[in-house]
Amino acid sequence: MGVTTVDIAIVGGGLVGASLGCALAPLIERHGLRVAVIEAAPLAAQSGSDPLADYQPSFDVRASAISLGSRWHFEALGAWAELVREATAIETIHVSERGRLGATRLTAQEMGVEALGYVMPNAWMGRVLHARLGEQALDWQCPARVESIAPQPEGHRLALSNGETLEAGLTVLADGGRSGLKERLGIASRTTPYEQSALIATLEVGRPHRGVAFERFAPDGPLALLPLQGNRMELIWTHEKGREQATLALDDAAFLARLQAAFGERVGRFRRVGARHVYPLSLVTARETARPGLAVLGNAAHSLHPVAGQGFNLALRGVMDLVTTLESGLAEGHKPGDMALMQTFEARRERDRHNVIRFSDGLIRLFGLDHPLLSHARAAGLVGLNLAGPLRRTLARRAMGIER
Repeated sequence: MGVTTVDIAIVGGGLVGASLGCALAPLIERHGLRVAVIEAAPLAAQSGSDPLADYQPSFDVRASAISLGSRWHFEALGAWAELVREATAIETIHVSERGRLGATRLTAQEMGVEALGYVMPNAWMGRVLHARLGEQALDWQCPARVESIAPQPEGHRLALSNGETLEAGLTVLADGGRSGLKERLGIASRTTPYEQSALIATLEVGRPHRGVAFERFAPDGPLALLPLQGNRMELIWTHEKGREQATLALDDAAFLARLQAAFGERVGRFRRVGARHVYPLSLVTARETARPGLAVLGNAAHSLHPVAGQGFNLALRGVMDLVTTLESGLAEGHKPGDMALMQTFEARRERDRHNVIRFSDGLIRLFGLDHPLLSHARAAGLVGLNLAGPLRRTLARRAMGIER
């Protein structure tokens, strides 16, 4: 097969890559950009059928917390009207520490917004974004994997598993970091293990959750409950490394009893638990996220602790910043992968990425320190934060993705 030249190659058609593809739609139309999407799994958008028509919500849903700022980005993409059909509004965030009276609450009413954020099934987000991608003039390379990537004078050459070869002015790695492509390009990552694992499952609760998202810190790690449609909540339960297997091995009744003891009865009795999944936790950050002809987005650029719920929102801001940079650069006559544009993109991202990583990592480490005096100080701090309206609202705006 011959060589195909494209302006932008998106490696990865998951939530981040699909969001980028949708965000590029105006530039494709205005500037005639040729954009390729390379994804290892077949996408429903290619089949010609309506990928939204046969969607059936699963009890064992995996979901993501979407900040208010991310909602605004999805509105700009024209996708929110469909996304909101399966979204659950977060009206209150309740933060507490096990065994202490201190707690703080953030409410949408106090912030003057409809919701602090939303919880949405990942599968539904994927279907909506892929449906919108199916409406665009894209060069689909699905299913296909990048077998090799080599820098060229003006971009990169990508050899694909389906026999195709692409020459891309800008290659965007949005593959979650699983492919090893950034390592092949000599981009190393800083990895700091938390010595923890996250156990994730869907629960049925005994009382209406009323749109409350809970974050509860315990000696062995934080626990979060996120509201879903109906009387369901997504559980993210952190365990010290090695201890998660004992919890995973419990039958459903014993598992719910142990969780009830750890969390209490703020949402009543836990009635049902779905399939349980465990993931090791580390803070991973790529040492480079931009080069001439290359940008790194999403989990390929940074992987955060899930309890703070900032990972996808940070990634989506990266998507929008990249598109804003490309839009300005194209208007000035630059090509998508020009070094000046990639430097501008990195400058846009650096502060936001640093602040979110520092906040997320600092929160986990602060509450992970087991010392009686520090524990009392944390409790007092939560009480003080609940009383200090301006400070609490500042933190809320950052969590909502509307202040960097």
